[in-house]
Amino acid sequence: MAWLYLVVAGLFEIGWPLGLKKGWTPDGVQVWWLLFAVASMAVSGALLMLAQRAIPMGTAYAVWTGIGAVGAFVTGLLLFGDPASAMRVVSILLIVAGIVGLRLA
Repeated sequence: MAWLYLVVAGLFEIGWPLGLKKGWTPDGVQVWWLLFAVASMAVSGALLMLAQRAIPMGTAYAVWTGIGAVGAFVTGLLLFGDPASAMRVVSILLIVAGIVGLRLA
């Protein structure tokens, strides 16, 4: 169950940079997006706390941030047209390899 908490926490970790990006626009502050970011932070942190009951702190934190980083990268590609250079993609794949390695260790 701890790994499920950790994966879901990582998915919520994607929500806060998305909320911050959408919440601060040239048109001004979008309050609902900022509230979404804050809620995502809270849920993500709470689930990380639950996951750390059974998963070592260093492993949990690395996997949590890794899922968030990879998710934010993919979200940026899909929603905001962020560049997908070969070096960026290879770097993200290295993060994914680290996440998988930590899960297997």
